[in-house]
Formats: sequence, C-alpha cells, structure tokens
Amino acid sequence: MSTNSLPVADYAQEFSGRTALVTGAASGIGLAVARRLAAGGAAVAVADFNEEGARDAVAELRAAGADALAVRVDVTDPDSVEAAVAATVKALGGLHLAVNNAGIAGGGSVPIGEYPIDGWRQVLATNLDGVFYSMHYELQQMVAAGGGAIVNMSSILGTNGFAGSAAYVAAKHGVIGLTKTAAIEYAARGVRVNAVGPGFIDTPLLSQTDVSIREALVALHPAGRLGTAEEVAEVTAFLLSDRASFVHGSYHLVDGAYAAR
Repeated sequence: MSTNSLPVADYAQEFSGRTALVTGAASGIGLAVARRLAAGGAAVAVADFNEEGARDAVAELRAAGADALAVRVDVTDPDSVEAAVAATVKALGGLHLAVNNAGIAGGGSVPIGEYPIDGWRQVLATNLDGVFYSMHYELQQMVAAGGGAIVNMSSILGTNGFAGSAAYVAAKHGVIGLTKTAAIEYAARGVRVNAVGPGFIDTPLLSQTDVSIREALVALHPAGRLGTAEEVAEVTAFLLSDRASFVHGSYHLVDGAYAAR
C-alpha cells in the first residue's frame, strides 16, 4: 500500500447521521479532513475566512454526494464563531463533530527580542483564541445534542521549540493545554476532546517554497519525506470516530518521527 492509499472505504458510513464543523477547511489539512468526514457519511460545514474557497470546497463535496455547507468565519472574532456554529446547527441539524484547524504561520522568522508585538497578537488571536472561541460554542451544542467529539489541530511545535517562531510555538503549546482541560471538564458530559500534532505537511503553500528550504524541512523528518494532508485527516477521523471511544485529552503526532529525535 502506498503512503497515500488510505482505507476510507473500510469506514464508509461511520459518521452517518452526524454533522461536522471544520474550520480552515477551504484548503490544505482542513480540506482533507472535510473530504474524509464527508466520505464517512458526515454532513460537513466547511468554515473558512476565505468564503470563495469554502464554496468551492462545498461544491466538490456535494458533487461527490455529501451534504455540505459553506460558512464564512473569522475565528479571531467570537461573534463570528458563534454565528458559524449556529448556522451549522440550523442548516445541518445539530453539531456532533468539530475540527478546529484554522491557523496562520505568522510573518518572518525572528527571535523573541525582535518579534513584532502586532505579529504576536495576530498569531495568538488566530491560533489560540480561535480554538478557545470555537470550543466555547461547539461544546455548548454538543452537550445539548447528547455528546460529540472535537479534534484541535496543534503541531509538532506544540511540544517542541522552534527558533524564530515564538508566537506559533506558544499558541500551539496552548492548544494542547486547552485540549487537556476541556477533556477533563467534558468527559463525563459525553464529549471527547483530543489534539493532533502534524509535522511539516506537503500542502500547496509549502510547495511554493524554495527548493533548498523544502529539502531542509524534509531532513528534519527521519521518515525522509513530508507528510500529506490525507495522513493527518485519517488520524483526525479516527479520533472523531467511535473507534476512539476511550481516547480523551490526548495529543497524537503525525510527524514522521520528527519529535522522536
């Protein structure tokens, strides 16, 4: 089996009757997750700041036979997040699954003493505040629905440092802390919360980088390659599924042994 040959067909209806909300789902990992959940029978709300990209993704999912909804969301704005969750519940009938994936890398690569304050605020607002706002409203709906599952997209930098990326590293560490806390608070209320930590993933954005930079990133992974969005989506789908029914508050690396060095 090749690295991109994933056993989606084996679980063709595991999410049937459930509604999923995926933020940052217009491209990259988020889009791969939306495709995977839709392939498993879920109705999927594709939530993204890029409204046109979200509509394109929904058109693709619907063409494949899925029930899907495009929702514009700015995860830095709690009112926007609340509206996106409400729109999902109204249009698709409840909320049972959520993947909080929206995030930005932040500009530049500079040490903390030179890191721009506005850059720090922007990254934390998107990558950490956005996850908190999303869970805040998602959890309310899931408890009302009788339970659910959430996956927060952290990173290998959720437990590792990386020079020049103070805001991103701090935010992704924070996502793991939020995940663990939410898992404790909601386990007895029927909601499981876990996190995924991707390594460097071969997305369209990364493919545009200089060849030497790409080779340097590959070298960081003992597996000898970058990961694929589909590989991250498969782990995410497992965590959302009933197959992971006793998995709470965990952090799962999809990193080609990056963090094992």
